[in-house]
Amino acid sequence: MKILVVDDEQSLGIRLALALCGEQVGERSSLNFELQPADGGGAPEWIELIPAGQIITGRDGRTWINDRPDMILASFATEGKDLPIDWEHASEIKAPCGDEAPAAGWIKEMEIRDGAIWGRVEWTVKGAASITSREYRYISPVFRFEIDSRRIFRLTSCGLTNQPNLFLSALNNEEPTLEVAMNAEQMKELCRICGIPEDSTAAQIIAACKKCCAMNHEQPSLDKFVPRADYDTALNRATTAESDLQAIKAGQLETAINTEIDAALAAGKITPATKDYHVAQCKQEGGLDRFKTFVAAAPVIAGATDLDSKEVDSKQTALNAEQQKIADMFGNSAEDLKKYGA
Repeated sequence: MKILVVDDEQSLGIRLALALCGEQVGERSSLNFELQPADGGGAPEWIELIPAGQIITGRDGRTWINDRPDMILASFATEGKDLPIDWEHASEIKAPCGDEAPAAGWIKEMEIRDGAIWGRVEWTVKGAASITSREYRYISPVFRFEIDSRRIFRLTSCGLTNQPNLFLSALNNEEPTLEVAMNAEQMKELCRICGIPEDSTAAQIIAACKKCCAMNHEQPSLDKFVPRADYDTALNRATTAESDLQAIKAGQLETAINTEIDAALAAGKITPATKDYHVAQCKQEGGLDRFKTFVAAAPVIAGATDLDSKEVDSKQTALNAEQQKIADMFGNSAEDLKKYGA
C-alpha cells in the first residue's frame, strides 16, 4: 500500500490533497471472491461478502479479524440504506473526484452464515449481464477496520473485478495505491491555496506544497514577524501611553481654558452668569481658539463704575414743616426721625 506521509498537518494545501483520497477513521481494504452463476445460469442472489475466521490473511501478508460479524450487520442496519456494487470500485475511486460510478447491483440484506457475512443482491440489467457473460468473475467487498485491532466493523461497498486473487488485498492489489487523481478544478483550487498560477505544472504544485511545509517548520524572520507575547506587550504599552497622553492633554486644555475665562471676566468681556457656557464651548474641537477671537473683538459689557469712589453725603438737613407736623402728632422728636426715618 502506498502511503503519503505529511509531517505538517497545518499546511492547508497538503490537507486538501489528502482529503481527496483519505479516511477520517480506520482504513479500508477489500477481498476478492469468484462469483458462481446461479443454478439457472443467472447472477447469484446471495453472495459471500466477508469470510469467517478469527484471522484473515491476505496474499500480501497483512491480516484482519472477523470475530464480530454482528458489528458489521449492526452497522448496515444503522445506515438504513442499500450498499452499492459497482465496477472496479468506482464508488471508492472515481466518485470522490466527481466522476460517474454506476451501480451493478444493490445489497439489500445481510446475514451471518457460520461466521461469514453474506448479502442478498438485486442486480441491475448491466450488472447481471456482466456476470452471466463472464465479463467479470470476481466480487471485491470494501470494508472499514480498526487500525489497532485490525477488526472489521463495517462494509462500505463492493466492486466487480477481474483480479484473480483468492486471498485478501487492499483494493484488489497486493500493493495498491489509495491516491486518487485530482481533476482540473481541484488542481486549480490547490494552486490558489498555494498562491501559485492556476496553470502550474504538477511539479510546480508539489514544490509549492513542500515550500509550505518547510515554511511552517522554519523559525520566522524577526524582521518580518514577532512573537505573540512581544506583540501583545508592545500593544499594551502603546495603548497605555496613548491614554496617558490624552490625560495630559486634557489637563493642559483645562488650565488654558480657565486662564482665558478668568482674563475675560476681569476684562469685563463676559459676565459671571455666562461663564459655564463659555467653558463648555471652549472644550469643543477648536473652541478655545474661537473664544480667544471672540474676546479680542468683544466690547466691555461689565466695566467698573465710579460709585465706589463717591462719598455718602453726611450733611444734616432740617425737617420741613410737613415732617415736623407729623412728628409732633405722634410725639416723635427730631432725633427719632433722623434715626428711624420720617
